[in-house]
Amino acid sequence: MTSDDKTTPASTDTSRGIAFGTGVAYDDAYGYTDQHDTTTEVVDDMDIDDDDTDDVDTGIIAAHPSTLASQENNNANNDNNVQKEYHDRRHNREVQEDGMSFKDAILLKELDREKAELEKERDALGSGVSASSQPDTASTASTATTTTTTKRRRRRWDDSSSSTNATNATTTNAAAAVVSDSEASSTAHTTNANKWDSAVSTTSSTSRRRRRWDETPVAAVSTGANAAAVDATPVMSTTQQQQKWDETPLMSTSSITETPANLAGSAVTGTKKRSRWDSTPAPGLMTPATPSMGAAPLMLMSSKMSKEQREIAQRNAPWTNEALDAMLPGLDAGYVVIHPPESYRPLRTPGRKLLATPTPVGVQDGFIMSAPEDETSTARQRAEAMGISMEATGTEIPGGQSLPLIQQEDYQYFGKLMTEVDDSELSKDEQTERRIMTLLLKIKSGTPPQRKTAMRQITDKARSFGAGPLFAQILPLLMSPTLEEQERHFLVKVCDRVLYQLDDLVRPYVHRILAVIQPLLIDEDYFARCEGREIISNLAKAAGLPTMIATMRPDVDHADEYVRNTTARAFAVVASALGVPSLLPFLKAVCRSKKSWQARHTGVKIVQQIATLMGCAVLPYLKDLVDICSGNLIDEQQKVRIMTALTLAALAEAAHPYGIESFDPVLRPLWMGIKAHRGKALAAFLKAIGYIIPLMEEGYAAHYTREVMPTLIREFQSPDEEMKKIVLKVVQQCVATAGVEPSYIRTEILPEFFKHFWIRRMALDRRNYQQVVDATEELANKIGSSDIISRIVDDLKDDSEPYRRMVMETVQKVLTNLGAGDIDARLEERLIDGMLYAFQEQAVDNASINFGRDGQVMLDGFGTVVQALGERSRPYLKQIAGTIKWRLNNKSAAVRMQAADLIGRIASVMKACDEDQLMGHLGVVLYEYLGEEYPEVLGSILGALRAIVNVIGMTKMTPPIRDLLPRLTPIMRNRHEKVQENCIDLVGRIADRGAEFVSAKEWMRICFELLEMLKAHKKAIRRAAVSTFGYIAKAIGPQDVLHTLLNNLKVQDRQMRVCTTVAIAIVAETCAPFTVLPAVMNEYRVPELNIQNGVLKALSFMFEYIGDMAKDYIYAVAPLLEDALMDRDQVHRQTGCSTVKHLALGVAGLGCEDALLHLLNFVWPNIFEESPHVIRAVFDAVEGLMVGLGPNVILAYVMQGLYHPARKVREVYWKVFNTLYIYNSDALVMGYPALEDDSNNNPGTSNDGNEVVHNDYTRTTLELFI
Repeated sequence: MTSDDKTTPASTDTSRGIAFGTGVAYDDAYGYTDQHDTTTEVVDDMDIDDDDTDDVDTGIIAAHPSTLASQENNNANNDNNVQKEYHDRRHNREVQEDGMSFKDAILLKELDREKAELEKERDALGSGVSASSQPDTASTASTATTTTTTKRRRRRWDDSSSSTNATNATTTNAAAAVVSDSEASSTAHTTNANKWDSAVSTTSSTSRRRRRWDETPVAAVSTGANAAAVDATPVMSTTQQQQKWDETPLMSTSSITETPANLAGSAVTGTKKRSRWDSTPAPGLMTPATPSMGAAPLMLMSSKMSKEQREIAQRNAPWTNEALDAMLPGLDAGYVVIHPPESYRPLRTPGRKLLATPTPVGVQDGFIMSAPEDETSTARQRAEAMGISMEATGTEIPGGQSLPLIQQEDYQYFGKLMTEVDDSELSKDEQTERRIMTLLLKIKSGTPPQRKTAMRQITDKARSFGAGPLFAQILPLLMSPTLEEQERHFLVKVCDRVLYQLDDLVRPYVHRILAVIQPLLIDEDYFARCEGREIISNLAKAAGLPTMIATMRPDVDHADEYVRNTTARAFAVVASALGVPSLLPFLKAVCRSKKSWQARHTGVKIVQQIATLMGCAVLPYLKDLVDICSGNLIDEQQKVRIMTALTLAALAEAAHPYGIESFDPVLRPLWMGIKAHRGKALAAFLKAIGYIIPLMEEGYAAHYTREVMPTLIREFQSPDEEMKKIVLKVVQQCVATAGVEPSYIRTEILPEFFKHFWIRRMALDRRNYQQVVDATEELANKIGSSDIISRIVDDLKDDSEPYRRMVMETVQKVLTNLGAGDIDARLEERLIDGMLYAFQEQAVDNASINFGRDGQVMLDGFGTVVQALGERSRPYLKQIAGTIKWRLNNKSAAVRMQAADLIGRIASVMKACDEDQLMGHLGVVLYEYLGEEYPEVLGSILGALRAIVNVIGMTKMTPPIRDLLPRLTPIMRNRHEKVQENCIDLVGRIADRGAEFVSAKEWMRICFELLEMLKAHKKAIRRAAVSTFGYIAKAIGPQDVLHTLLNNLKVQDRQMRVCTTVAIAIVAETCAPFTVLPAVMNEYRVPELNIQNGVLKALSFMFEYIGDMAKDYIYAVAPLLEDALMDRDQVHRQTGCSTVKHLALGVAGLGCEDALLHLLNFVWPNIFEESPHVIRAVFDAVEGLMVGLGPNVILAYVMQGLYHPARKVREVYWKVFNTLYIYNSDALVMGYPALEDDSNNNPGTSNDGNEVVHNDYTRTTLELFI
């Protein structure tokens, strides 16, 4: 085919992308993509044998990673046949309307591209040669163009057909064969062949050609006078010619340094040309070459080996003299450093390095942190060289201090710690600064032990450090934008302790602290607000009220409302900390200020914040606070009047239901304000009167409600959203008062209320939506459910789904509160009809697994309506069941899950309506859906089955239990929490009520599955699992179940072992302890800590569960408990004490005091334990024995140590004595020693006239016990 035969456009603009058919990309599972030029793929018209074609194809594919990976297992001949067949089929397919094959289309596009490139190269070469050589160049380009049109030339360097031309082409200055990237001068110019390409130049066209990747690239000079051999190996060109994206990158020597390489004396100036966008970047001298695909694994392996060797060498680097001096004793301890002999020469290169394959020179292994070569390098440098963070591991850093990791954003605060300085050269202030900085870093980012130590140090030395240096570093940290919640919590704790220690020294810095802390009071995060209040509270206690007032007074009348807002909140915190009475004079002065309205506004807002912060604690000061604010209801500034009304509303809300007498002075101004104001001011006044009316008596409340209701009804139609919220809240509060009559609500409020609020637009705003529902619920509580439901039931068929949802939620709440007693038959039909419509018309999102809260509203409403109607819903159950079955078959997982959940809601109603047959049918349907793929849906199906099993019973259940339970066994392996919980509940219910329907072998299989349930994160699953063990043991006997559980004590997972011990105790409780105790005690003989601890914990739970039955087993387990209480392991003694506690409480008063006294002798030596868990268990055991033995027995043990000379001993004994005294002070009287008559007291006379001395019992406690 020639260029004249083309029927497609003559040329393609390759600058705008790759033309059709110009490249094929291979992509495989390894993630590699290899692209080849179509000239590489199309080989049919090349002048080579068929065998050579196979070689070409095989070479292309063999270089691909997927072929390399599978080459070991596949037959090479089969691969070649498959690939050849694939190429033939792909090349011969038709891709154009005129029948042109894929191969022809590729050739056509290739000829167009080569022609355009040849013309471009001709122009480029024509501009770079001398005038004398221009005719030759032009003729050469013309010849090349003509040749291309008659026979398609290949620019492959391994094409043997052009070797003759390469042999005849010579020049005097060339050093090697050259192939030009543009192919423009490959036939006319001559070169001088050297020894490396002589074999290529003499090869005949019929000989077997070599593969192109076998050649070694050579460098050559390419000038206008040089010729390029077509069959030469790719070379490192001395000029950066234009490259194609699919060619091997050519090494250029015209780099930045302009150092000539292999030029053989030729003086060539490399002109750097801009490469095309699709050219492969040629590796220069500045960057490492990209390894070929075949060599990549080898280079990667060598890179990894060399990196590992370097790491081992760095980690095994010799110790420095400084490090050895720090570790080993010195001359003062009698040790001498022995130097090696002069003839000693250490082996610097280990044998493993001598035998290792050297890494190729110039190969880069990626990013490598170069290690310092100096043997005297510091530990920090060596650690960083090995990739170990000194800060993270707490290694010594400058100054000899162990510090945690310093985050990048913390360098601005702790950067000074990174500079090594001599503390002796620093001033006292600088030393203090570094010390505080170190402690704060440990508190902010350190480990718990570091933080604890640093917190104690900074607290103890707070006064010596001084308030200035401390807050100069703490406050910037608190203001850091990158501060995390936990770090902020630690810094707040530091502030609290420092403020407590500094006390009045903090006064000069109050303003700076407040400037940082006050913004926290209006933070979005609740915990940030709490911590801000905590700091200001402690600051007020440390600095005192005068300092706080003097500091914040200028901000009271600040022009910026943001500043006034934070100041008001800070004053409220101060009032809460120091008491409201101390702040009342200041508030009175501020609220009556005539200087600025901003001060009055802030003063009233302080009162509002006090009410919000303190709640009902304002009741003692309510009258004073109302009096302070009352005058501002008629202030000249509207903002002040609005804030005063809102403050009165907050005070009334905080004082509810008390304090109406305190609001008497403001009722008339509020009433006048309601009549005089409009807009936001009216909303504030209505809110105030709405919160005050519930505080009134019934008569007054009814009167004020009637008076304010016309205004409220007028504002029903207000377009202001804020006004609507307040009006709804006021209506809700007024209707809830006892004095308002239902008839008044029906006639005056209800029509206008439903007209203006029960509209679609209200359902779109979430806040208004909830207010409308709550107000309607309150109206229904007052006038009954039928009046409300009859007005909204038809809206269940409304077109707007949010509106239907609002109606359903209201119906649900009304029926939940009032029931369906006053709903007549017609309203009942309308309700069921609308409910079914709303339930079926829910919008479904196929991408979601559940409906979310919206679907939950519909589900709860449906279930509530059916349950409220009870037996009255019998005529509708078949229709409801049909809807459920239809939705169970829906393609949406959310619809199926909701349908299954609905069965669980209405199963009890179906039982009450005697619809056992319908429930059995639904049970069969659910059984068929146990293969559900979505775990959420499967969990709902299991929950529905459980609900049916609960109400229908085991004998009537369909499918039968013997068929259902084996189907549940594999489902128990599902790790989804919802599936696990519902499945184990269902299995447990079957085990409890229908164990006889299933074989013992199946129950044992379930036991093994239950063991995995003990790993669950949810407590309800674990609790259900251990209960099921008890049911199964009751059904098939405890022996096999107990064997399974005892084997499970050997696992390492603590949670599983604890749950196993609980299961053993439940089995003992269910099947009587004597069936379990011998095997459990025998298991204690196994000399393994986990097993022995598990046995002790099982005994502890068992005695806790069986109670007074323990009297039959106390003597049997006493020797085992003796061994446990004497064991060296703390956990043994802790668990043994726990067992003794439950044992003593169980047998109290049953005549087992001898055994308890024996156990007390083993428990008592443990009272000096320091482990918090152990000492807690010991004291629990002592308290249990106090119940079982009586307090006086314990008192006899306590007396001997109350006055011990060692303080730590006394503290323990007094702690026990205090416990005795608190719980049994009256019973201890009989245990006190008898007191002799005191001869020093006043004498008296007896009845017989003899003189006696009266005893007044005045003794010290020491005399008493001695």
